[in-house]
Amino acid sequence: VLILIISLYLQKYANSNDIKLAVLKYGTVNWELNVIKHHNLDEKYGINIDITYLTNKNASAIALMSDAVDMIVTDWIWVSRQRDKGENFSLIPYSTAAGAIMVPEDSSIDSINDIQNVQIGIAGGSIDKSWILIRAYTIKKLGYDIAKNIEPAYAAPPLINGMITRGELDGALNYWNYTARLKALNFKNIISVTDVLPYLGIGETLPLIGYVFREEWAKNNPESIKSFMSASNEARKILDSSEKEWNRIQKITGAKNLETLNALKEGFRKGIPSEDTNEYIKPIKNAFKILANLGGKDLVGDSKELANGVIWIQK
Repeated sequence: VLILIISLYLQKYANSNDIKLAVLKYGTVNWELNVIKHHNLDEKYGINIDITYLTNKNASAIALMSDAVDMIVTDWIWVSRQRDKGENFSLIPYSTAAGAIMVPEDSSIDSINDIQNVQIGIAGGSIDKSWILIRAYTIKKLGYDIAKNIEPAYAAPPLINGMITRGELDGALNYWNYTARLKALNFKNIISVTDVLPYLGIGETLPLIGYVFREEWAKNNPESIKSFMSASNEARKILDSSEKEWNRIQKITGAKNLETLNALKEGFRKGIPSEDTNEYIKPIKNAFKILANLGGKDLVGDSKELANGVIWIQK
């Protein structure tokens, strides 16, 4: 990782119009970036997005914190924790897509009330944001913590999907793209994260991840960040309206059939965020308080409130 970071740092200043972006190799953000490159949208807006593929979130965070890259994709909890430590990172929401608790089509589980004495696979661990929000919902609406009614199986997203399709789990709470793959296999959606947001007072939608960068870098490169978002928004519009484009990127989505591709396409389109980042400040602040109460220091750190400046407001 150290050698890679040094290499990225040396390359960073090769072109003042370059934006060094580090992303996970198999993340859904690559679909959007592929569209940008294929349609030369970075050139159209006068920038060059130089993409580096990394293997895990820790490597991308290290690259950003060491100034080896300008931007990564991560969540606002990480940004808030860093700001509490004096590191002024900011985030532009990338997606509002969220997962759901899915069960096999022939399962006797038909509602969240039926989820008792069963084993549920949970991606992201015990302090996964989606899991905590669903727990908060059951505590507030149903009067009990669903976590006490299940046997959790914490595992990586692909493993969870593999286990539930083999009948080794009763249900799965996975990331949105893995949830979409289960939907394509006719699994039942018992409750989604989006379902619980209004009841918790968060709002209709909640971005969980976004493009993250140093506030100072954005202020010093206002045209670069503006051009990046213009290219990003145009790419999303293409993916929102073009069936042909989804056929073109089918291979990189990993969809092996039309049903899976259509489920991924539907999930992505529903998760396209508003271009007005102001809309998400209040929902994220509300969600942070809930996550802090249930997830505690292990999730959010010492603060009970979202740090100021987490969401970047485009001037």
